[in-house]
Amino acid sequence: MNGSEAMVHTLLAGQVDLCFANPGTSEMHFVSALDRATKMRCVLGLFEGVVTGAADGYYRMAEKPAATLLHLGPGLGNGLANIHNAKRAHSGMVNIVGQHALDHIHNDAPLNSDVEAVARPMSHWVKTTTSATAAPMDTAEAISQARSTPGRIATLVLPANCAWEASDPGKYSTAPAQTAADPLAESVIAIAKLLSDPVQGKQTTLLLGGAALRAEAAMLAGKIAGKTGCKLASEPRNPRMERGRGRVNINPLPFPVAGAVEVLKDTKHLVLIGAAPPVAFFAYPDKPRMIKQPDCELHTLATLTHDLKATLQALCDALDANHAEPTNFAPESKIVTELPTGAANADNIGFVIAATLPENAILVDEAVTSGRQLFKTMPMATPHDCLDITGGSIGFGLPCAVGAAVACPDRKVVALVGDGSAMYTIQSLWTMAREQLDVTVVIFANRSYRILRGELANMGGPAPGINAARMLDLNKPNLDFVAIAKGHGVPGVQVNNLEDLAKALRIAAQEKGPKLIELVM
Repeated sequence: MNGSEAMVHTLLAGQVDLCFANPGTSEMHFVSALDRATKMRCVLGLFEGVVTGAADGYYRMAEKPAATLLHLGPGLGNGLANIHNAKRAHSGMVNIVGQHALDHIHNDAPLNSDVEAVARPMSHWVKTTTSATAAPMDTAEAISQARSTPGRIATLVLPANCAWEASDPGKYSTAPAQTAADPLAESVIAIAKLLSDPVQGKQTTLLLGGAALRAEAAMLAGKIAGKTGCKLASEPRNPRMERGRGRVNINPLPFPVAGAVEVLKDTKHLVLIGAAPPVAFFAYPDKPRMIKQPDCELHTLATLTHDLKATLQALCDALDANHAEPTNFAPESKIVTELPTGAANADNIGFVIAATLPENAILVDEAVTSGRQLFKTMPMATPHDCLDITGGSIGFGLPCAVGAAVACPDRKVVALVGDGSAMYTIQSLWTMAREQLDVTVVIFANRSYRILRGELANMGGPAPGINAARMLDLNKPNLDFVAIAKGHGVPGVQVNNLEDLAKALRIAAQEKGPKLIELVM
């Protein structure tokens, strides 16, 4: 048994049975080892950003890490943007990155680089294995890191000779997956006392993140708000939210600074439950950096290391709120009864998405400007999961949809993606076609980096001139996403109004396999 084979055996023993890959020469022994590991599913991505983004989407739905296989420092570099998004989503991931043989590194071959230096900014744990014997032990440690609570990005650099040389065939076990910590009793009592005060309770906002946005936990938060009069909000971008009819739907803080500040302007106490203190996405001239008011007091009830559902249950018990009517609850009767027609825009498109979304679907949201109002309409949709772009690095949506569809083959995945974002990782369509993944891709083709036009104004800049417009527009020529999809093996259709969009979405909901809808806006 060589080092690669020992590593693959260790991955499988650690319940890592999926490898998203884009390998090169240095990884060929690892590829050969995968060929002999029949229990390992291997999914090829034609660009490393597809590979790493898919691993992120997989973790969010499967709640366990996948492995990635990447080629040297440049290959890892190509995948860093979506590793960044995964890190911000607290997704566990085991990156296996090839390196030149240890006795060849000093020769400084053309692809030589400091792989650890490339990995470190986007990884929680980085290590280069130094021998074939150590390779499986290092793999076990990488798995343990990825299975932490919350998940972590583990990057293991594999020199080629450590992959091909003989290794100990012994089994190397990983540490058990970490369990979430119990609620902090004293903190629960303190927050219950705060919320019980008739004045302070109404001046309090619970800011939720992570698993606090799953359906059962959100219901508890809704009951707490119903009992005490406090407000509920979530972080602006969240790894996974369970929402729709029959659930408590918690609105995220808006992306624009002014809108976010408005939401929290009367909040005197901000209670963090699996969330971080809210900050502006960017720094703008003459706008605040922190979203909360200066006199607002922060309280941390639970971090992502804690059992957030149990924490909310303990708080609900302390407030005797288990039978309270939950706020933010969307009843089963709250449905879209009449669809808008005509041209699509950010204000009306959500009604069509909500009305046509299949039950138990997974909605991947990278709609950017076109999807900002979705939180208003998606409570009228059937129950579904929503995966959001946590790190803000575009090119997330299509790869995430790949990973989510691999994790949940019995569920329809609907990916809402801007045209500019889609082109970062458009190769994902090929993987959807090869794996016959049940993904419906909706491209919002406004033919510009529309969000940047707004950001130019937010930064205090003048209206774009000729040069600025050339940096912001995606026309001359227009992108033809139907043709692009066909070239990747995915059938597509172009629509120009809400009526045709609804029709196309209903057809896609009834059919299996990948499809693309280009909505010209």
